[in-house]
Amino acid sequence: MRAEDVAQYLQDNPQFFEGYTDLLTQIILPHPHGGRTISLGERQMVALREKNKELEKKLQELIEFARENDALQHKVHELVVALFAARDLATLQEMIPHLLREIFAVPHTVLRLWQANPPSAEVLAFADAQAQPVCLHHAAHDTASWFGEAGAQLHSFAYLPLHAGSETIGLLVLASEDKQRFYPEMGTVFLQRIAEAVSAALHPYLAHE
Repeated sequence: MRAEDVAQYLQDNPQFFEGYTDLLTQIILPHPHGGRTISLGERQMVALREKNKELEKKLQELIEFARENDALQHKVHELVVALFAARDLATLQEMIPHLLREIFAVPHTVLRLWQANPPSAEVLAFADAQAQPVCLHHAAHDTASWFGEAGAQLHSFAYLPLHAGSETIGLLVLASEDKQRFYPEMGTVFLQRIAEAVSAALHPYLAHE
């Protein structure tokens, strides 16, 4: 008889051990961590403890994830409030990179507005093609040069297209020497919120230029 047949029989006949209660105390199993044998009841307790440890670990991960999200939410709120303090386009252009460095600890930030400083055709097409922020381990086209001498040492980039309606008005680029700061598989929900906040703050001034 195959082990699979025994397992299937016991699943199909859960009342089996009601007639053989003594058998439960006689079954001896190897300890999962070696060294000795234990009873079926002890083995079940070990399994339950291990399962509880896994559940506690997952719960702790969820709590940590919630804390990180809450902290990011607070930072985005702090950014939005600060943007309201600006009274002209020049102030905003100076404030935005500074705020991203101070609030989010992003070491390198460039704000490029098409109206004041049009990009290359390749960068313009790249920005127009992005419906949401995109993270890369390499600079898109010639954008590394936007960071001056630091560009050669940067290994991760987040590109946040700025929009006024359906029109792309510029690009906000965050970068770091740390390759894992921004990476292609990372979530972009908070980056999108930053892009929307910055776009909304800039739009009125650009519209009246």
